[in-house]
Parts: sequence; structure tokens; C-alpha cells
Amino acid sequence: MYGAALQRKVAAMALGLFRVCLVVVTAIINHPLLFPRENATVPENEEEIIRQMQAHQEKLQLEQLRLEEEMARLAADKEAEKEALERVAEEGQQQNENRTAWDLWSTLCMILFLVIEVWRQDHQDAPSPECLGSDEDELPDLQGAPLRGLTLPNRATLDHFYERCIRGATADAARTREFVEGFVDDLLEALRSLCSRDSDMEVEDFIGVDSMYENWQVNKPLLCDLFVPFMPPEPYHFHPELWCSSRSVPLDRQGYGQIKVVRADEDTLGCICGKTKLGEDMLCLLHGRDNVVHRASKAADPLCAPDSPYLDTMRVMKWFQTALTRAWHRIAHKYEFDLAFGQLDTPGSLKIRFRSGKFMPFNLIPVIQCDDSDLYFVSHLAREPGEGTQAPSTDWLLSFAVYERHFLRVTSKALPDGACHLSCLQIASFLLSKQSRLTGPSGLGNYHLKTALLHLLLARRPADWKAEQLDTRLHELLCFLEKSLLEKKLQHFFIGNRKVPEAMGLPEAVRRAEPLNLFRPFVLQRSLYRKTVDSFYEMLKNAPALISEYSLHIASDHASLPPKTVIL
Repeated sequence: MYGAALQRKVAAMALGLFRVCLVVVTAIINHPLLFPRENATVPENEEEIIRQMQAHQEKLQLEQLRLEEEMARLAADKEAEKEALERVAEEGQQQNENRTAWDLWSTLCMILFLVIEVWRQDHQDAPSPECLGSDEDELPDLQGAPLRGLTLPNRATLDHFYERCIRGATADAARTREFVEGFVDDLLEALRSLCSRDSDMEVEDFIGVDSMYENWQVNKPLLCDLFVPFMPPEPYHFHPELWCSSRSVPLDRQGYGQIKVVRADEDTLGCICGKTKLGEDMLCLLHGRDNVVHRASKAADPLCAPDSPYLDTMRVMKWFQTALTRAWHRIAHKYEFDLAFGQLDTPGSLKIRFRSGKFMPFNLIPVIQCDDSDLYFVSHLAREPGEGTQAPSTDWLLSFAVYERHFLRVTSKALPDGACHLSCLQIASFLLSKQSRLTGPSGLGNYHLKTALLHLLLARRPADWKAEQLDTRLHELLCFLEKSLLEKKLQHFFIGNRKVPEAMGLPEAVRRAEPLNLFRPFVLQRSLYRKTVDSFYEMLKNAPALISEYSLHIASDHASLPPKTVIL
């Protein structure tokens, strides 16, 4: 009985323990931190959570609206950008079409301009009918409007003026030339004796050029211009390069050239062994293996510009002045006068000073012959007014002085006896020099006067230059100059002038070159042009008074020649 009670008590305790464990397990399983349930009981702050959720929903809606607006704006911008690109493409296409049309129009205008220019060159190179014709009856307006209606003295007054003032004042020109030539011969001979053939320049005989040797010198004192050609020592030689050959030069450098100093064994025009690499088994038959072509050393010729194979005009003039000074010191004891350099802006200007105080100027100008022609590269000339900027030191002016002298000599043989062509030039030169003293130098010089006369000689018949037509031809010459000044165009007589007879022997490159306008500076320098035009008409206005005044007085302020005994 005791045992049964014990069993019942154990069973009750086990059942109670099981109940406790069941409760604990149940509590653990139902704890919200371990196994949260979806159907959990809503806490007491349910309304607060709902408000927060509504606020969040509103924010989401606002953000959605903002994003939709942003997307719409981006779409609009993209559409506008697309339209802009299409508009730019249309404008570019239209611009290309306009440019094509403009290029076509420009091309047509250029062709038309070239046709007109060719027509002018072929039909209007000669003086206008107002100033020139083949017969006096074809020039009805010659005595009218040209020269602004200003009149010149009649033929009787011009003849009287020429006989008393010009011919009388230049009667001793032949004696002046003879004296200067004799002295220069002696001076150059002394210079050659001081030079070494192996290292110094070889000086050749002088050549007389310009007004004193063309018989139209009028200004006092009488001035001789002498070219002195020179050649380099062996093994060098000069290779001239004309502006119209292959070099691209500015317009203001037309009429110039450069002179390259090369070695004789270079033969740069004929042999290519110095221009290309020959194979080891190839040999130049001209130079051989040991006679290699040498480039002209930059220091080989002291007369070249620094770091250049081209002759420098300033160095040449310095060398020439030094050589002349040494030559004069060698022969000075033979003469009873002094020799000095003249104008500072003309390095070749020399002046003989006699003990009586009189002086005799002349110009010695070193020149280089252009190939085998009568063209000469001139190192320096007295600058004409309005020549513009100074040329680079390696640019040499091409002189046609020998051709001009030859043309005048040949033309004079075909003219009547006592032809008035040189008289016209002398009177015009006289008026220009007097006007320059009154109002100062202008852009018009004696070379322009001579160029105008050469054009008239080529266009006129020989019979039109009779002595009794002096007043008509002088009026015609001044009329031609007036027309050229108003057009700012005076073509060089030889460059590009195919009307010059081929018998003159001009190089073909010069004949076929573009014409050179001597009045081109007037296009760029308006003040100089205005001064020149005003001075020209002032000269015409003063011409009657000047001619009348000087006709009454014979100029006597020229240097008298010393007796022959001065040369010992």
C-alpha cells in the first residue's frame, strides 16, 4: 500500500514537472523576439505609424512628380538640341552653296579682269591719243585740256632758251669727260697693281653711262657716272639670280637680283654629283674620285653676307672704297689736286678739289655683269626721291643703262639732223631741277623723264622729231608724264616690253617678265603722290617765268677744267 502511494506521488510529480516544462517551452516558442508573427497584435501607437506612412507616401508622390518633370525637361532639351543641329546643318549647307556661288562669281570676275588687262597691255601701252599719234592731224585735243590748260613758251622762246642757257652751259661736257676718264684710267691701273690675282677681285675697264654719255646732261656741275665691273679670283665665279627667273620676291623688289658666289669646280648647273649620293662603284667623270665637289665656303669670300653665299652690297662698297683710297695714295704725288669721297648717301661718289677752290664730282660704281649681256648689277645708285624702303644688302639693282645708251644711239641715227628729242629731255630736266630747288624733291626724277622719252621715241615716227617741232614734242612729253602720274603707272621701258626691237639683244627672261611699274610707290605713299602731282603742276606753272629769266643770263657757276699739264 505504501508502494502504491509512492508510485502515485512520483507520477503526480512527473506530471507536474511535465506541465512546467510544457509551459516554459510554450513561452519560449511564443516569445515575439524569437518568432515574430505576421498577425501580431498592433501596438498602441498605430495612429502615429499610419501618419508616418502617409507622410512617406506623400514624399514618394512628390519625388515621382519631380522625376516626371525632369524627364519631360530632358526630353524637351533633347528635342531642342536636335532641332538646333538640324538648323546648323541647313545653315552650313546654305553657306556652302553661297560660297560655291561666290567662288564662281569671283572666278568669273578674275577672268574678266585678266581679259581687260591683256587688252590694255596690247592696246594701251603706247601713249594715249590725247598725247600721241602718228600724225599731227590725229591729235586735235593736244593743245587743249591736257596739262590743266597751262601753256608753255612758244618755239622761238624755247630755241633761244636752249641755245643760250643749255647748250652754252654744257659746251665743255666733252672736255670734262676726257679729263675724268684719263684720271679714272690712272686710278684703276694703280688699284690693279695693288691687287693680287690669287686673292683679290679683278677690276675691269670702266663704262660711261647716263646723261653725260647720252648727251643730255644739263645740271651743274657736270657729273660723270662710270660703271666699274669686277670679277672674283679663281676658283670662284659669280652666279646671278634674276628676280624674274625662279625666285618669289615682293613687288617692291622686282627689278633686283642676287649674286651667288660659287666655286668654279662646283658647276652646280651641270653636274649632279654634289647633289646626290653616288654608289661606291660609281665615279663622276667630271670631278673624279679625288676632286670632290666643294660647297662654297661661307668664309671663302669676305664680300658675302654673314652665313650666306650671296654678295653683300655694303661689304662690296666698303671694299671698293678701301681699294680706291689705297690706289689714290699711290698716285697722289702726280696730281696737283685732292681726291675725296663726296655725298655720304652715295658711297661711290668722288670729288676732285682743285687748289683754286673749284671741284669736279664723278661717280665710280662697282658693278657685276649679268651673264654675257649688257645688264649690270649695281651695288649702289644715288636714290631717286620716293624709292621707298632701303633694299636688303644682298639685293642688287639691275641697271639697263648700257642698253638705254645703245637704244638712244641707234635711234638717233634714224632721226632727222638736229632732232629735238634730247633737247626736250634737257629742258624737262632743267625745269624739274629748278622746281626741286624751290619746293624740295618729289617722287619724280630724271630717270622717269628719260623713260617717258624712250616710250615716245619707240611710238613716234622719226620724222616727228624735227628741230622745228621742239615745242610740240616737249608739250607731248609733259602730257605723257601727266597721264602717267594720274594713272600712277609708268612702265619700265625694257622689262616686259616686247615692242623693243629684238636687235637690242635683251635677255629673253627680261623680255618675257611682267612689266615693272616705276610709279608703284605712288600707290602706297599717298602723301608722296600728292606732293609729286602738286610739284609737277607747279613746275608747269613756273616754266614760262623760269625760261624767260634764265634766257637772259648764261649760267657761269660751273667748274673750269685745269690745263692738261696737271697730269704729270
